[in-house]
Amino acid sequence: MRLKEEQIQRLSEKVYNDLSAAGLITPRRERGAVVEGISKAISLDMSGEQALERDAERLLNETIAGLGRATADIDRRKMLRMIKDRLAKERKIVL
Repeated sequence: MRLKEEQIQRLSEKVYNDLSAAGLITPRRERGAVVEGISKAISLDMSGEQALERDAERLLNETIAGLGRATADIDRRKMLRMIKDRLAKERKIVL
């Protein structure tokens, strides 16, 4: 999923507000700095997920090209999901 910068900002503020309201965090910095840190963490995580998606697509295309005619009965979406799951496990990414 791709989020716009303003969506990430709103999500970060929501995370901060919810954690703060529940008493789960005690910020040591001002609110803006904490929200910015949350935004960076979300953006970094999303970048990793996008790289995973690109790599999975590349591996799928290589696999299909290597199989040749035998790919007629392969469900691309299912195979892509299997590749993504395997890569995520190897890279310790939670999807």
